Amino acid sequence: MERGVYCARVLRRLVQAFIADNTVLPINPYGYWKSSMLCDQDLAHELGLYLQELGPKEITAVKVVHYLSREDVKERHGITKTVSERTAQRWLDQMGYRWKHQSKGQYTDGHERPDVVHHRDRVYIPRISKYKERIVGYDNNGDEIALPSGAVGHRLRVILWFHDESIFYAHDRRRKCWYHKDAPPKPYRKGEGASLMVSDFVSAEFGFLRSPDGLESAQRIFRPGKNRDGYFTNADVLSQAEAAAAIVKKHWPDYEHVFIFDNATTHRKRTDDALSARNMPKNPSKSNSNFMFETIVLHPVTKKPLVGPDGRNVKQKIPVPDTVNSKTGERQTMYFPPDHPTHPGLFKGMTEILVKRGWDHNFLTKSVNAKGNATGLLRECPGFKCSDLSPSSTCCIRRILFNEPDFSSVKSLLELSMEKYEIEVLFLPKFHCELNPIEQCWGYAKHIYRLNPKSSKEEALLSNTLAALDSIPLLSIRRFFNHTFRFMDGYEHGLNGRQAAWAARKYRGHQVYPDKLMEEVAKEGPK
Repeated sequence: MERGVYCARVLRRLVQAFIADNTVLPINPYGYWKSSMLCDQDLAHELGLYLQELGPKEITAVKVVHYLSREDVKERHGITKTVSERTAQRWLDQMGYRWKHQSKGQYTDGHERPDVVHHRDRVYIPRISKYKERIVGYDNNGDEIALPSGAVGHRLRVILWFHDESIFYAHDRRRKCWYHKDAPPKPYRKGEGASLMVSDFVSAEFGFLRSPDGLESAQRIFRPGKNRDGYFTNADVLSQAEAAAAIVKKHWPDYEHVFIFDNATTHRKRTDDALSARNMPKNPSKSNSNFMFETIVLHPVTKKPLVGPDGRNVKQKIPVPDTVNSKTGERQTMYFPPDHPTHPGLFKGMTEILVKRGWDHNFLTKSVNAKGNATGLLRECPGFKCSDLSPSSTCCIRRILFNEPDFSSVKSLLELSMEKYEIEVLFLPKFHCELNPIEQCWGYAKHIYRLNPKSSKEEALLSNTLAALDSIPLLSIRRFFNHTFRFMDGYEHGLNGRQAAWAARKYRGHQVYPDKLMEEVAKEGPK
């Protein structure tokens, strides 16, 4: 056979084993000596299950070695040699594991907070769902999906305009590119450089809010910073919304328009004297500290906050305005009369306000707890994070007053300003950036912007930013809207944040979720 003595010995041993027991068939060992133990599918499957039970940060080559060194594992799979850590690392690579930073997906910070879920499921989704049958969808080719016959009827087609702001930085450039291995490191500029904020509206039908001739625009360019243009305030948001409303009503009067803003304090600002139960005391004020609303004084022309000599905003105190008693329909004052024997001219406190609205004084001040001890309701739950957010909640005095119709129905300045244009204003749920398609428009624009040559000039920052925004095709914008609507459909079906993200990846069309969606979720198991 032109082979060595060792080959003859192996063949003789195989033949002798077969003569002794002809059921022991000889095995051709060619190539087997250099094969991995992972070729044993049972061992590979068992090891894979073991790794899945560990968290990503718990998986190490040492743990693989320890697992294969267990007597029960060695006996089941006939393991006779010890695996080294280096071999275990190669095995992890063969099984699809990579030593890298964890890939980031949709963040879920605050998504399932009770107040956020309540606003998403009880306020935002119901309000936007009433327009669903009058919103035209688009397929992945950007073509309109015809509405069902008679869906619109005598009502107008609805156009959703999403609003948001984003900041572009002068030194923001693409980090990864092809460098020669011997190329020396180059000095770089520290920091992000000059910044430029862009605020705009976008819709699936028309893209960014521009007039058909391109001469009118709702876009706002802002140089944020203390020594630059200052900061984008509620007055700036109101001015931009007024301009946007004028454009849509002038050029597209045959549609019904809805403006959708992020749930930010800048957007939800109310009038200075608007009713709010947030900081009201439980009991009447004391003579040396009468409760009043504290507001920032604005410049009469620029509507910017006035700054005092100490560099802080100038503030003033105004009394809480009178309201209408929701129970009797009569005018209700928030302060005792000047001739009151014990609290002349002082704030009444939440308890007294509620008593005048028909609430039982004993229930508010002398209720009995689970141990049978007399106690009053808390002024507010810790941090005002009540577990029960329903309109009938009585967990604390502030929540009861907060749910009173005249307190809960106070509109923001944005909502009030858009009423004259007959435009409804919606506020997205907090933390739900996946429900705003303009976020993906910013991402597309910044990808294009980062390809520009390096420059610290503000003129280049402005021109590059505008060019990047103009480069977003309408087809991509419509696909961004489809992605948003898939998330919205998931929340409407009762999914949480992670489940909605899973469903948006699995079902690639708008309004295509199956009737047995919850069964699919339970089967796949996204938590």
